[in-house]
Amino acid sequence: MAKQFSYGKEEKLKSRKLTEQLFSKGKTFTVFPLKVFYMPVKEELDFPVKAGVGTGSRNFKKAADRNRVKRLLREAYRTEKNALTDYARANQKHVAIFFLYIDKVLPEYTLIKSKMPLAIGKLIKQLHEVAVANT
Repeated sequence: MAKQFSYGKEEKLKSRKLTEQLFSKGKTFTVFPLKVFYMPVKEELDFPVKAGVGTGSRNFKKAADRNRVKRLLREAYRTEKNALTDYARANQKHVAIFFLYIDKVLPEYTLIKSKMPLAIGKLIKQLHEVAVANT
C-alpha cells in the first residue's frame, strides 16, 4: 500500500502506449489553467490511478520554466490525489490521467493548489457518470 501523500514510480504515467491512447482516445475537460485528459483503462494497472503532468514548450521557451510548472503540478496532485485514489479503489476502476498546464504565465503555487481539487472533483464526477451510464 502506498503512503498517503506519496507520488511514487508505480503511480506515474510512464507507458508510451498508454499515453498515446490517452491523448487519442481519452476524454478531456478544462479547469483553467489546467486541461485534464483522462481515460478509464480496461486492463489492470499496478496502481488504480496513473497520472502524468506537463506543459507546452510553445508557452514556456525555457526548460527551467517548464520544469517549474511540472514540479508545481506534481506537488499539487500529490497532496490532493487521495479522493481520486479512494474512489478508484472503492469502485475497482483503473484510470490514466494527464494534467496539462495551458496558461502562458508562470503560475503561483496557490493558484495550482486551488485548481487541482476542482479538477479532481470534476474528474470523479465524470467517472461516476460514465459508470452509472454503463450499468
